[in-house]
Amino acid sequence: MPIESGSCASARQAKQKRKSHSLSIRRTNSSEQERAGLQRDMLEGQDSKLPSAVRNTLLELFGQIEREFENLYIENLELRREIDTLNERLAGEGQTIDGAELSKGQLKTKASHSTSQLSQKLKTTYKASTSKIVSSFKTTTSRAICQLVKEYVGHRDGIWDVSVAKTQPVVLGTASADHTALLWSIETGKCLVKYVGHVGSVNSIKFHPTEQVALTASGDQTAHIWRYIIQLPTPQPTADCNQVSGEDEVEISDKDEPDGDGDGSSDCPTVRAPLSSLKSHQGVVIAADWLVGGKQAVTASWDRTANLYDVETSELVHSLTGHDQELTHCCTHPTQRLVVTSSRDTTFRLWDFRDPSIHSVNVFQGHTDTVTSAVFTVGDNVVSGSDDRTVKVWDLKNMRSPIATIRTDSAVNRISVCVGQRIIALPHDNRQVRLFDMSGVRLARLPRSNRQGHRRMVCCTAWCEDHPICNLFTCGFDRQAIGWNINIPALLQEK
Repeated sequence: MPIESGSCASARQAKQKRKSHSLSIRRTNSSEQERAGLQRDMLEGQDSKLPSAVRNTLLELFGQIEREFENLYIENLELRREIDTLNERLAGEGQTIDGAELSKGQLKTKASHSTSQLSQKLKTTYKASTSKIVSSFKTTTSRAICQLVKEYVGHRDGIWDVSVAKTQPVVLGTASADHTALLWSIETGKCLVKYVGHVGSVNSIKFHPTEQVALTASGDQTAHIWRYIIQLPTPQPTADCNQVSGEDEVEISDKDEPDGDGDGSSDCPTVRAPLSSLKSHQGVVIAADWLVGGKQAVTASWDRTANLYDVETSELVHSLTGHDQELTHCCTHPTQRLVVTSSRDTTFRLWDFRDPSIHSVNVFQGHTDTVTSAVFTVGDNVVSGSDDRTVKVWDLKNMRSPIATIRTDSAVNRISVCVGQRIIALPHDNRQVRLFDMSGVRLARLPRSNRQGHRRMVCCTAWCEDHPICNLFTCGFDRQAIGWNINIPALLQEK
């Protein structure tokens, strides 16, 4: 009897303590609800300067928060009751095992085990309820998979575009606001050729599919076709730049950026005049590209038109009109006579030249801000990036809605797609470069710190899938281009 009464007294004390704790939780949660309700009442009652639509949206969001909080509170109470029931059951088992009170250590061990199981259940429930919120902030462990190999420094102003030659020898091309385009040795980082034929910012550079010829677009309202001749030197051993960077990112001042003085671009061969000049635009030519076969070229301009030219005669074949605002980019299909143009009017358009007598146009309306670029992938897909901080993957047979949407935390500039592995490289205004697959799953973020990576806005990316050293290139307004080695098999395996 004494043992039994002692156990009952102990159980009653524990139960009273649990009730007291539960009451304190209820009070705390009630006060939180009262504060949320007070904020909502203040938002409803005050003469807010917010537009009514925004105010209604905020009120709806407050309501969702309150409902989610109530659901979690109810789940918490139910789990507390289960804990109480299990603890009472354990206390009852302690009285019937051998007619004596269980030692404090045994009871504590059993209760701790049961509590840990319920705690894990509570954590799982909470994670499931908030997974939609935190899914966009998943971290990656793939820093070692993305390694900086070479920096290409020589421009005196920001670099708008980067491209890789399709013929041997494979070289890197950059287009800069300093009115020049430079060709680089990928292995050594040495400038091989400088083109100085433009009198305005060089906004785009693309290489001919079969010849040593480049196409550049400029702010001087022209696009130039010019020839280069390159004999690559013997590659020299490169310095090891593959330092693993930490998460802490250090701001770099302008004086720490490459200034272009004293670099190798001043003594490399210079091309001063084009083979031909394409002159039909009334505004800045922001981009240009070769159609399949290289006999025609397309340009995109701030005069709201895109022009199709015959390369041999430099004559205008078609003027593509329809966009309501300035064009930002143009891209051609690698195997078909298709062109896609993007614009500040929040749309991009598909132009079909496969049938000479029919030039069908499809308009894709899925963004809410400037479409900065749209590029073809394998098959019938197009990927578009925008200042609305989204990237969308489209099926050309269904222009009503995208098949995948990637949401980011910064405006997206000129994207590129690794066709063989279907990986999208996204350059951002916030200096980040992120890699995604075509279904919208984030694969990696390129390292960026005070030692490596871009120090200003990243303007463009370009893949070179077959190069043994660098298979991704980026350029930015910090006046440099960077070559990266992406271990694609390990990256996809990590996913």
